[in-house]
Amino acid sequence: MNRNNLFRLLPALLLLLALACAAGCAGRHASASAGQQDEGVLLVAFGTSVPEAMPAMEAVDRDFRKAFPDAKILWAYTSQIIRKKLADQGKKTGGISEGLARLAKDGVKVVRVQSLHVMPGEEFSALERAVLLDIKAHPGRFDAVYLGRPLLESRADAEAVASAVLKDAGGVRGKRDAVVLMAHGQEHGRAGLVFEGVRRVFTEKDGRVFMATVEGERGIGDLLAELKARKVQNVRLQPLMLVAGDHARNDLGGDEDDSWASQCRKNGMRTTVSLKGLGEVPGVNDVWIRHARESRDDLTKEPKKK
Repeated sequence: MNRNNLFRLLPALLLLLALACAAGCAGRHASASAGQQDEGVLLVAFGTSVPEAMPAMEAVDRDFRKAFPDAKILWAYTSQIIRKKLADQGKKTGGISEGLARLAKDGVKVVRVQSLHVMPGEEFSALERAVLLDIKAHPGRFDAVYLGRPLLESRADAEAVASAVLKDAGGVRGKRDAVVLMAHGQEHGRAGLVFEGVRRVFTEKDGRVFMATVEGERGIGDLLAELKARKVQNVRLQPLMLVAGDHARNDLGGDEDDSWASQCRKNGMRTTVSLKGLGEVPGVNDVWIRHARESRDDLTKEPKKK
């Protein structure tokens, strides 16, 4: 081949060489990153072994996967009893340590641990301690671990959840009608002030909404006294909990004499029970998702001094 022909072919040869190099680099990059995701979300709940309560969990999972399409989504249950029950049924859900270990194994470097607790009480404090202890036991495993707060902490949270719950309850209530919401509460009252603030927001939006807790300072006795004082005749009962699990199906709407539904009926009220967890109420999961996105609490680092 003479020199002139060689010069004419040189641009084509260089182009082919560049394309081959690009393909090779892309192949190596794809091979190196296959199965690896930089960001992960660990959804942490108390857990449930009630099959009928699972639609709420499934709705939360679906909404988070839509909100974080490129993230690895895993679940962790804090209740050892629930985890054992599920394991005996061949359904394994790990705890916080197992979830973090799995994310690390999958190559995740930035983790968003999102609490699915409703209010910041004892269980949320235990969650935070568990994450901090795991980070201390495995330093440098993640670049960042952000902790998303429970559903109801600020007035904005309460406003958003109240609007969603009341819209879902539907209808215009008369003077003798009421919506009764059952929150879990805490035996030692750690979330008591948060509960009272949330209750006020709900009643400001609708004066026919009443709230009490399974545990804590405001129980069924206080609720019944208020309902009777307001001459309520028709009661719609529903849980203010992530899922409609054991508390909703037994303590709230069960046939036992001490259930809230039975006690309302004993006091001459007609009752209906809505067994729908907060995870199933349109708009509620948006608050948890916002908390996951907006969290700046990187537990791997010291707080910034101001």
